[in-house]
Amino acid sequence: MKRDLEAMSRTAYDLVIVGGGISGASIAWDAALRGLKVALLEKEDFAHGTTSGSSKLIHGGLRYLQNGELALVRESLRERRIWEMIAPHMVFPLPFLLPTYGQGMSGKLIMSVGLTFYDLLSYDRNRLDDPDKKLPGYKTVSREEALEIMPSLKKEGLTGGKIYYDCQMFAPERLCLEFILGAAEQGADAANYAEVTGFLERPGGNGKRIEGVRVKDRENGKEHEIRGALTVNASGPWADKLMGLAEENPPRQLIRSKGIHLITRQLSGETALAVKSEIGGHFFVIPWRGHTIIGTTDTVFSHEPDAMGVTEEDIEKFLLVVNDGLPGLGLTRGDVQHFYVGLRPLIDETPEEGTKDSYNASREAEVFDHGEKHGIDGLLSALGGKWTTSRNLAEEVVDKAAKKLGRKLKPCATESTPLYGGAIKRFRPFLDEAKQRHQRYAPDIIDNLGHFHGARMDDILEIAGTEPKLEERLDDQSPDIGAQIVNAVRNEMALHLDDALMRRSGIGTLGRPSPQLIGKAAGLMAEELGWDGARREQEIARLSRYFSTKPSGTA
Repeated sequence: MKRDLEAMSRTAYDLVIVGGGISGASIAWDAALRGLKVALLEKEDFAHGTTSGSSKLIHGGLRYLQNGELALVRESLRERRIWEMIAPHMVFPLPFLLPTYGQGMSGKLIMSVGLTFYDLLSYDRNRLDDPDKKLPGYKTVSREEALEIMPSLKKEGLTGGKIYYDCQMFAPERLCLEFILGAAEQGADAANYAEVTGFLERPGGNGKRIEGVRVKDRENGKEHEIRGALTVNASGPWADKLMGLAEENPPRQLIRSKGIHLITRQLSGETALAVKSEIGGHFFVIPWRGHTIIGTTDTVFSHEPDAMGVTEEDIEKFLLVVNDGLPGLGLTRGDVQHFYVGLRPLIDETPEEGTKDSYNASREAEVFDHGEKHGIDGLLSALGGKWTTSRNLAEEVVDKAAKKLGRKLKPCATESTPLYGGAIKRFRPFLDEAKQRHQRYAPDIIDNLGHFHGARMDDILEIAGTEPKLEERLDDQSPDIGAQIVNAVRNEMALHLDDALMRRSGIGTLGRPSPQLIGKAAGLMAEELGWDGARREQEIARLSRYFSTKPSGTA
């Protein structure tokens, strides 16, 4: 996958997609598979924003049952099974404990009714070839069993718990990238650090027609025009801002919900928890890659989306909520090994003068055609939605695009086509076989390559075999090797150190890597990209922003 905005400016596309998060990536993959010529543009790095700021869950949305959103829950549960099939190296079952208290909404009876319905809505969940991917129905555990899983649960009124299953992503940034890599393999063109600054317009119909976009290359400042028969706005929390470049009063507004997450030592073994705090609502405690994610907050964010960040005040307030919900835990700031944030783009259905409510706002998605009522033909906006349903949203967008283009396309194939590294029948036997074939490498290195690269792991090992230093660990504790960094530059459009460490490998997503690792990775990228000493230090400094909080009042 090569970045070439000059060549893209000389190409006529069927679809120009703005936004390189999971929505735009899914649309690019679906459209390319169906034979459309696709351009994908992202103003930062791929998976930079909301896509990397999630709770890492592929889930049905149990709490949406309370809001009566049965269609959304069923859609999510269907998509959950599809994720397990197309990304077997990235999506895995995860048990959740719901503690039960008293006789009300948190009581045994109500929980049993809700989970029975949840299981019924996921009636097809085990139509899978891999037994390791199958999800049991819910079960009841005793008070003692619940406390054994999490001794810090509130004990007063605790009657036991329910264990049900959803799924978890190993690395959402990498999973998003696989859509883009797959689309590129099917002929799509993509560019990161390509900021759309305006639309190419001409008079048409009862208004105007969009014929593509103006793009600024943020790496060198050059301006380009990328032309396409149809432009798709898939820019997530920036979607209404992008609409504003086409019309003064965008027809759809968003509520931006800020969600912060904390990463700590492992707290609950292999079982996740859904916990209620009296002062801050529900939050999850989620085991992930040998650590625990605690998340998420859900507050309306009214600043510019580019200003989003985590403040020390955010962390302090969330720790109060966590310690209220789990009073025996006693987490302090020193227990927080890493933190991150995401913005959920929710369609604003608030009546005028109404109070914005991100927690209860629907996670439903919408495909909006600006030509139908607003006289701006050639522009579609994919709004709202969530990680779990992004593939289905993409199918809806491409179906609508085909009608707009007057094209009869092949049927959608993303429901059954493995992702870029997903051509694996059963993941555990795949890893066992890989360890046998590559006995010169430590088992943890092969495990890591299998999770991040799946069926493409041999591509990385081929690069590793060209130089001894590319076979070496990046530091003594890391399962990541030098070849992963080099591959990120050569084949995955990593232009900056944080691209490689935060989104191509996931090395930095558990917290600040060691100075040794950062230095070695920066040195490998410097060799590939021709950085001098000053640029190398700039890249290391740029990486630090992911591990630093922002001043209060700015995020």
